Amino acid sequence: MQPTPRFEELDYRQTPLGELILRRRTLLPLDNLEVYEVILGDAYLMTSLFNEVEKALSRLGLAAASEAFPGEGVLDVVVGGLGLGYTAREALDQSGTKSLIVVDFLEPVIEWHEKGMVPLGAGLTEDPRCRFVHGDFFGKALGDGFDPDESGRKFHAVLLDIDHSPSKLLHEGNAAFYASDGLAKLLDKLHPGGVFALWSDDPPDDGFMAALEQVFEDCAAHVVTFHNPHQDCESASTVYVARKAGGSGAD
Repeated sequence: MQPTPRFEELDYRQTPLGELILRRRTLLPLDNLEVYEVILGDAYLMTSLFNEVEKALSRLGLAAASEAFPGEGVLDVVVGGLGLGYTAREALDQSGTKSLIVVDFLEPVIEWHEKGMVPLGAGLTEDPRCRFVHGDFFGKALGDGFDPDESGRKFHAVLLDIDHSPSKLLHEGNAAFYASDGLAKLLDKLHPGGVFALWSDDPPDDGFMAALEQVFEDCAAHVVTFHNPHQDCESASTVYVARKAGGSGAD
């Protein structure tokens, strides 16, 4: 039996955003833990080593949506950014979720899941509620919407996990989305009472909160802490949750 390699590059692609690498490492100090990592250009984009904040994004966002739309299997959800799939998987694990569209700009990332190259890929691909859409989340948010088969379709929750924060962007073209005018266009894609939730690697930002408050009825910034095994310390990220005015059942 061949030993598991300590380091393995599983895929390498050139993309419009730079070099994209999927790699797998075995961490000997952590009892030979197998870890998947994604590198985009010069940025360390994501790791399976810690994923609590990605899961918290789905839990907090869909908990808020379920308050406006209670019941099992009633929520139509969008996730912006597929990555290693933790936000999407957690969204599907919430009892309120009826359907899920996951939008990702990088086609290789979708292929990793469809080909079972990452641990959560098979489960997402085989779930009939889940659909991958290759495209620009921000263009769709500012344009005709997220469902390529139904222009203008509204959703109960939109969960975003793409940029490092509203001010640390993977591409400068995303900046317009985070201003109040951009957020107002996203509002049109939500049912009354619908929720927008966003992951950020930075502490709560007063400027972004002000933009949210101009558009949404209720806004909150949740600080989520988690253990970082790389540095053996507690780290923190932010999950913003904002709710559109209105109530359950409205169109």
